[in-house]
Amino acid sequence: MDSPAPQTAVSSLADDIHDLLPQTQCTKCGYQGCRPYAEAIANNAAEINQCPPGGAAGIAKLAARLGRPVIPLNPVHGVEAPRRVAMIRSEWCIGCTLCIQACPVDAIVGAAKQMHTVIADWCTGCDLCVAPCPVACIEMISPEPPLPQWQARDAALARSRYEARQARLQREQIENEERLRRKAEAKLAELNALQKTHPDDPTLLRKQQLVAAAIERSKAGDGAV
Repeated sequence: MDSPAPQTAVSSLADDIHDLLPQTQCTKCGYQGCRPYAEAIANNAAEINQCPPGGAAGIAKLAARLGRPVIPLNPVHGVEAPRRVAMIRSEWCIGCTLCIQACPVDAIVGAAKQMHTVIADWCTGCDLCVAPCPVACIEMISPEPPLPQWQARDAALARSRYEARQARLQREQIENEERLRRKAEAKLAELNALQKTHPDDPTLLRKQQLVAAAIERSKAGDGAV
C-alpha cells in the first residue's frame, strides 16, 4: 500500500486544482465552496466530475492536471448549462437581506427593508440566493444575447470578490465579538461595584460568575460572550 503523500504536496496539489475551478462557489459539488472541493479531490475524497459550472471543459482540465481519464459530469450534481444570472423582481422584494447574506461574491446590493438588486456583471450564477428568498422574487435567467462561456478571467474576478467578502465577514465577526466583550466587561464592572454594597446577595454573585465565564470564553477564542 502506498504511503500517504506529504501534507505539503497535497496542499500544493489542492492549490493547482483550485486554480482550475470556476470559482462560482455554488456548492453543487457537495462541498461548501471551490476550495473545499479542491482539497477533497487532492485527498482522493471526491471525483473530478462534480462541478456543473466547470462542465466538460473543467473536467478535462482537472483530468490533464491529475493524469486521470476524462469522465462525464455526474448528473447527481447537476447538468452543464448556459450561463445564467439572478434577477430580483423589485415589485415583490421585501428587503429582508437574506439573498445578500447568501451571495458568495457580494453581487447583490440593498439594505434592510429596501429593494435589493443584482449586479449582473458580478453574478456567478450560483443560484444560492434563490432558496432563501421568502417571497420567491428571485429567478435565474438566461440573458439575450447569451453570455459568453465562463473564462479564466471571470473565475479570477469571482475568486477575488469571494475572498474579499470572506475577509470582510471575518473582520465584522471580530469587531462584533470585541464589542460584545467590552459590553460584558462593563457589565462585570457594574456587578463588581454592586457586590461591594451587597456582599451576601447570591443572585448577584451568580451573575458575576456567568459574565466572567463568558468573558474568559471569548478570550479563549470561541467567540461566546
